[in-house]
Amino acid sequence: MRPIDVRDLLEHPGSSKTVRVEEPVPGLSTELVEVPQDVPLEGDLTLESVIEGIYVTGAVSGRMALRCARCLKDFERDFDVRMQEMFVREPGPEDDYILESDLQLDPEPMVRDAVVLDMPFSPLCTPECLGLCERCGGDRNLGECTCSERVDPRWAGLEGFTEEP
Repeated sequence: MRPIDVRDLLEHPGSSKTVRVEEPVPGLSTELVEVPQDVPLEGDLTLESVIEGIYVTGAVSGRMALRCARCLKDFERDFDVRMQEMFVREPGPEDDYILESDLQLDPEPMVRDAVVLDMPFSPLCTPECLGLCERCGGDRNLGECTCSERVDPRWAGLEGFTEEP
């Protein structure tokens, strides 16, 4: 994402402006979730000049490509993430976002953090997903598995015995 010039805001405390962002952010992914690099994130960010620096609020939206943690099917889902962060001039030990020395605000770290934190850790294609058969790997959502039942080898010696009335 391109940095935003905030010189005019810092010179006028109490002022604000809204900035439209429509850019892809590379590298937004976890093991099972990814925001495709060719799809831009879209949203409006409101930048407010305060004593400490620039207070940023807003939301970005886009589309995630996910892989179900149970059945491994690929699916997509829209997302909309709200953000509110403070970009400070003088960094302290607990400040996450700092204005650049040329009075530019880079929204990418804030957007990246918000989107990655919004990604599901264990995405499911549906809440009722049955997953894969642990014996043959077949998709149990498509029907009952027909693979043979595995016998515990500790009981194999009793296979020939039958119970008579």
